[in-house]
Amino acid sequence: MKIANHLCQYDDPKGIVCEEKANESGYCYWHDQTLDKSGVQVKQALVDYVSAGGLTRGICLKNADLSHIDLVNHHNKNGYDFSYADLYRANLFGAHLFNIKLYKASLMKADLKNAKLNCANLQQTNLLGVKWKGCKIENIQIGKKLSQETLAQHALKENQVEQANDYYEQAEEVYRDLRKHSEQEGIFTLSGNLIQKELTMRRMQMPKYSFKRITSKVVDLFCGYGEAPLRIVGISMLLILVCAILYTFTGLNYQGSFFIYSSTQSTSDNFTFFLSSLYYSVVTFTTLGYGDFTPVGVSRAIAAIEAFTGSFTIALFVVVFVKKMTR
Repeated sequence: MKIANHLCQYDDPKGIVCEEKANESGYCYWHDQTLDKSGVQVKQALVDYVSAGGLTRGICLKNADLSHIDLVNHHNKNGYDFSYADLYRANLFGAHLFNIKLYKASLMKADLKNAKLNCANLQQTNLLGVKWKGCKIENIQIGKKLSQETLAQHALKENQVEQANDYYEQAEEVYRDLRKHSEQEGIFTLSGNLIQKELTMRRMQMPKYSFKRITSKVVDLFCGYGEAPLRIVGISMLLILVCAILYTFTGLNYQGSFFIYSSTQSTSDNFTFFLSSLYYSVVTFTTLGYGDFTPVGVSRAIAAIEAFTGSFTIALFVVVFVKKMTR
């Protein structure tokens, strides 16, 4: 059977054409998924192919032995583009992969031990089962979502809950493995972000509207699972403001006189009282308790809740902040 144009029929998502000659399958050697590329000659052949400007997007390198290979584009600020490439179980031990682009590629169960992956683009890359020991990962880009997260969200839209949970479990495993490795490498900023992602994936596997899932979501919103101390500051300021508004409309006692918002009062008087309520809210939240303003009626319940929440929140902020700084 003749192959049209005798060129590789690789269908790139971006419409990029492979100009290599096609074999009987209609694909060139590198894009043919049916060919065995586990031989010892593949590594040098790949280096020659890349150096000659061959299309590396979407190539299939399943089980390929690429240990200590140098795939650094030394003469260009942009790394080689291996987007959509299949490197399932590839041996990349000690490989030089600086600034390489692996967007939507598959590194599933690949051996990256002692590899140099600094500045690599791993957005939407399948990283399940990767062996990370000794791999250099400074400044890697993994994006906001893993490929498994995208698949899980799609499965949920199709009401395939079990399939979605399986993808979320895979995503949790990827984040956990990468988080442990980043801690070993001393990249604590990355590990902090990864533990948030890991615990989020765990939460997504819990039954919807369950107590555990709701509690986990609250902890995430409140302090990012202990990795976002500034969230606590923001929530504290919001709580102080909300309580100040409530005090304005429920009233406070000051030196024997009762004050409350009233439409019959001037805007200036109401605003002045709001500022006093804001001051009282800060004092209550921080549990200072100067005693110049005192709550009455419903304000007592609000003050009690705010004082309890404030003492807990301040203690939580100290713990989270110290944890971040010491790490």
